Amino acid sequence: MDYISYKFSKFSHHPIGWCAENISYIEQEQDLREALYHIYDPLHILHQQGALLFSKDHVSLVAEPSATALMGTIPPCPLENMGNQDFCGDHHIRYAYVSGSMANGIASAEIVETLGRNGMLGFFGAAGLSLEKVEQAIARLSSSLRGKPYGFNLIHSPSEPELESAVVDLYLRRHVQLLEASAYLGLTLPLVRYRVHGIQRNEQGQIITPNRVIAKVSRVEVAAQFFAPPPEKFLNELVNRKEITAEQAQLARSIPVAQDLTAEADSGGHTDNRPAIVITPLMLSLRDQMQRQYGYAQPLRVGAAGGIATPASAAAAFSMGADYILTGSVNQSCCESGTSDLVRDMLAQAEQADMAMAPAADMFELGVKVQVLKRGTMFAMRAARLYDLYRAYNSIEEIPRAELTKIEKQFFKASHQEIWEQTKKYFATRDSFQIEQAEKDHKHKMALIFRWYLGLSSSWATCGDESRKIDYQIWCGPAMGAFNQWSKGSFLASPANRHVDTIAFNLLFGAAVILRMNCLRYYGIQVPSSLYAFSPLDRNKIENYLHKDDKL
Repeated sequence: MDYISYKFSKFSHHPIGWCAENISYIEQEQDLREALYHIYDPLHILHQQGALLFSKDHVSLVAEPSATALMGTIPPCPLENMGNQDFCGDHHIRYAYVSGSMANGIASAEIVETLGRNGMLGFFGAAGLSLEKVEQAIARLSSSLRGKPYGFNLIHSPSEPELESAVVDLYLRRHVQLLEASAYLGLTLPLVRYRVHGIQRNEQGQIITPNRVIAKVSRVEVAAQFFAPPPEKFLNELVNRKEITAEQAQLARSIPVAQDLTAEADSGGHTDNRPAIVITPLMLSLRDQMQRQYGYAQPLRVGAAGGIATPASAAAAFSMGADYILTGSVNQSCCESGTSDLVRDMLAQAEQADMAMAPAADMFELGVKVQVLKRGTMFAMRAARLYDLYRAYNSIEEIPRAELTKIEKQFFKASHQEIWEQTKKYFATRDSFQIEQAEKDHKHKMALIFRWYLGLSSSWATCGDESRKIDYQIWCGPAMGAFNQWSKGSFLASPANRHVDTIAFNLLFGAAVILRMNCLRYYGIQVPSSLYAFSPLDRNKIENYLHKDDKL
């Protein structure tokens, strides 16, 4: 019989005493691929007369060696076993897969519902939305996902601290018990207040914290703040304000602000463009250091995000030790996302280098930047020009008339006076202090006018205003280009076929297959690169590779 034969390295030991009985061998490369796709079944590697053979059948130990010896076994890799099972248990999910909270409702209620019903965790993108719209989303998800997991975003708002506090008030009133804290430069009182609200001991003496925080962080010094107990100054202030009792403050000294932390690499939106292969191990090391330092009853955990858009990147994250993976950019191109079809089409055309950094609307004055799609839009260039003008002048009246006229005609499509009137109406109900400050500080007034453009540019994109396509602000990382390259020529190339659950299961299943394929290398076996080519599969095909009791 002509079996598959691959080159293999010499071993420092010889397989002795392990033999195969009653085996049916795999003969073709496609058959080997199929066997590796059955991720819930072991696959045995055998050595017979200088050739390597593969078998899915039972292999047993016999008393005497034979000509067919067992060299190793590729173990099963169930989707449920990738990542940290305690993370899954604590958040009541089946798979260690999370969808991040893309702002302005781009991470829509539909995304959260779809993932929640499939044993995964989704965060609603509350940042940038009115309190009324956020509360509507809370009402919907608390009803539609009754008993299933979901979370909401809390974004750092240094220019609008009252807004951050109001969002926390809403979450506490509506019993939202899981937050993704994003874009934080440091801890804030509202965030700590949310975390320690309702803290108590149960009958067994264990500390119970009803509210959980998953922090999304790209800097080690910020991560250390989240992994530490709440700062004393905040606990004391909350006690003085009678938000918590002295006893609750004492309990809070024994818990981290966030038990779970996402190491955010080169992502869309707020990002430091950190390489995942660097930032993830750093955060894992910090996790272990902080756990030793504080000895928390529940161990700290770290997930990976930024650049995860293919089975290979998902497998890499799990191989580095990530407790879970979090996706972002790829979900924005899905049917369920809260953006326009025009944006979905633009994202589906993006390549890895089609991204740029641009000033952030919410942290404009601080010089913070976000990563956006540059292909098909001039937003990044125009936003950068506005920031340069903000740095160069103390008021909008100081800007040379020719330059200001250009901005009014090309960027604003209105006079700066008209934009200021619109800005005042916006902040009158959102944060009136901003108007008061602007009347006293002309530079702040200029910043608010410029932020009008930066803020609406994302809204023009989500609602699909074709007249403003050149000004679209589309948060996007290079993961989008990687996903498009991987899905090229497949059914996932079309945005109409992109569903968040289909993509999620492809990333998880593909990662499991790749991890099993890597075992061949661990045994010194050199295989054709074509064996590693995992192409997108529809849900029905993925289900065919799972055990009957483990159907999706």
